[in-house]
Amino acid sequence: MAITPEAMAAWCRTLLGDAGAPQRSLEELVAAAPRLASLADVPSGTPVLVRGDVDAKPGAAIGQGDVRLRSMKETLDFGRQRGWIQVIFGHIGREPEGSLEKVAKRIGEILGCPVAFVPDWLDPATSAVKDEAAQAVRSAAPGDVIVLQNTRKYDIERVLWKAKPADLDRLAGPLATLANEMAEKIAQVYVSEAFSAGNRDTSTSVIPATMRRVALGAYAAAQFEGPLTDCLKTQLVVFSGLKIDKLDNLERMINRGTVRHVLAAGSVATALKKAAAQLDGGDFDLGMSQDPANKDEPYYIPQDRVEQAKRLLRQGREEGIEFVMPVDFVLQDGRVSDGIGPGNQQFDIGPKSSKHYAEAVTRFIQSAQGAAEPAVAFHNGVFGMFEDPRFETGTKTFIPELKRMHDAGVKVYVGGGEGGKALEKYGQEDWVTYNFTAGGTVLAALGGKEIPYLTALAAAAGR
Repeated sequence: MAITPEAMAAWCRTLLGDAGAPQRSLEELVAAAPRLASLADVPSGTPVLVRGDVDAKPGAAIGQGDVRLRSMKETLDFGRQRGWIQVIFGHIGREPEGSLEKVAKRIGEILGCPVAFVPDWLDPATSAVKDEAAQAVRSAAPGDVIVLQNTRKYDIERVLWKAKPADLDRLAGPLATLANEMAEKIAQVYVSEAFSAGNRDTSTSVIPATMRRVALGAYAAAQFEGPLTDCLKTQLVVFSGLKIDKLDNLERMINRGTVRHVLAAGSVATALKKAAAQLDGGDFDLGMSQDPANKDEPYYIPQDRVEQAKRLLRQGREEGIEFVMPVDFVLQDGRVSDGIGPGNQQFDIGPKSSKHYAEAVTRFIQSAQGAAEPAVAFHNGVFGMFEDPRFETGTKTFIPELKRMHDAGVKVYVGGGEGGKALEKYGQEDWVTYNFTAGGTVLAALGGKEIPYLTALAAAAGR
């Protein structure tokens, strides 16, 4: 189903929210996406593109570092049982040098079958699919599985990340060429089974424009229909992270109207600390994080973010939302201090803060007792540079609080990513209700932000 550059520009305007139509809710987009069962009539021998959750680093054996790959098994088995030629593509990490060769091998081990690997499948100068990729599909037998190299090897995968509407006329031609080439030389049936792929990647948001049929994979559909739907009721959120742009996620979550308690750490917390001090007529020195000399660093907190934090705190005070922030910090040299101060940077929360958070959890558990429905808590991120034993205590101390909430009847969800790693390191999976494999997608959904691949699937299905 070929697409013109003009039609591709219009498609991309929808992705950017510039098409004039109102934004559709998560529930509407999920409902509009066809399910895997809708493809049950696709004949044996048909090539099927599978946008896979392949951003993984497999360990020595199945079960180590490959949870995202294992999440695709039901969908891939569905296709193999029907004799499809499944062509898996996606990214690994953010760097173009990353390779999916080891991932392809692990997928084969998980499925119990050989998996072919195509190390170079796109001509970046022309956006044309290379002959070796097309030949791999043509020569495949029913039931075969093929993995294409890291999509982020090619710049075109990322061109919509920061694109503005004014850029689309320039980008539409190459994007249309790539989408048409994929439909002509690889497949015209597309399955989206990358639950974690929350960016505006070309592979997830543009390629569906030329597909004859599309569907949401079994795992992704189950996530949206089950734990994520329940997680939308979150009343307590534990929120942290190095990058201050996570404040946007927190603001959107609060604006959903269900959050009543916020336990903050990391850059989000320090911005809130400074904002609270200024609202009360004082100030709080963030040290290196407020020094303009560090403006290009991810931990830098400009004043406009402090103003955003003030807005959240004012809203919280008006609506009775409790914000819990650190009261002491572990600094870069291991010192514990009630403040940060010039030339310093916080790398963890201190022991008084850990006690402070535990008391907040106790209050939440007590407030949830006797409610008609179980309370819901969402944990995202970690409290410090937990990879370093010098700065792991805050995170290590808090993880058992998740179990305490869970044992008290609270539904506890962990947003994957670093929070999931911390749970694995310091706790057990059964300490929580559910540990997601995709933190970014969950944050977007909780904040009411449109998820590009769902928008694309809904658009493709609605033609």
